[in-house]
Amino acid sequence: MKLTSLRIITQDIKKSVGFYEKAMNATSHWYTEDFAELSTSTITIAIGSTRTMKMFSEGLTEFSGTKSTIIEFMVKDVDAEYERIKLITSDIVQEPTTMPWGNRSLLFCDPDGNMINFFTPVSSEAIQKFN
Repeated sequence: MKLTSLRIITQDIKKSVGFYEKAMNATSHWYTEDFAELSTSTITIAIGSTRTMKMFSEGLTEFSGTKSTIIEFMVKDVDAEYERIKLITSDIVQEPTTMPWGNRSLLFCDPDGNMINFFTPVSSEAIQKFN
């Protein structure tokens, strides 16, 4: 089994895709006006409009962000990323903080309220884990 992407369903696809382009420093690839993807060497974020869900089931029409799932990106310097991210969103949940498990973490939300964690391993154990 291979995890190929995470898909986010949004009511404003242009706004969400623009946000992720800035947050990920990535260029989107639009397949239709209702579906786009942004890829890095390690992950693809797929973004679909709420209209795409009707293709799966007519009952899937209500969507809002979740605080029970966190999309995580390991970054080179979380403090530098914080300076950049606070220019594109005011929805900062946690400024860069060193967590007990050894990662320095920045938590913020996308335009739909989905939580995103940018983190940098800083303890010797965390650095070893990700090398």
